[in-house]
Amino acid sequence: MSRVEELYAKLKPLQEKRGLYFNQDQDMLWPLLESLLVNKDRFGYTACPCRLAAGEYELDKDIICPCVYAKPDVEEYGSCYCGLYVSKEWNEGSIPHVHVPERRPPEKALAALEKL
Repeated sequence: MSRVEELYAKLKPLQEKRGLYFNQDQDMLWPLLESLLVNKDRFGYTACPCRLAAGEYELDKDIICPCVYAKPDVEEYGSCYCGLYVSKEWNEGSIPHVHVPERRPPEKALAALEKL
């Protein structure tokens, strides 16, 4: 079993208990999971694959996947910002797939940019 498959198998039941389901689009899902592992290797934690991480836990703790924005995004839009986590309804196609706006405060993103 690959690392990505192991991560999927580990996270799937844990997140489903929280109402977060993996996107059924495999072409989207597997690269996002791979990116989580890249970030885990790089930073020591699974920073969100769709946001710029500072590489400092305290600055990034809001974007450790699933980020603090994922649950409200899924509840409001049916998908999190990057599309890794979705609702059952989103996967079933019973709700529209809409653009999810960024919830992370701009100052957090700027802090990550300053670390580059």
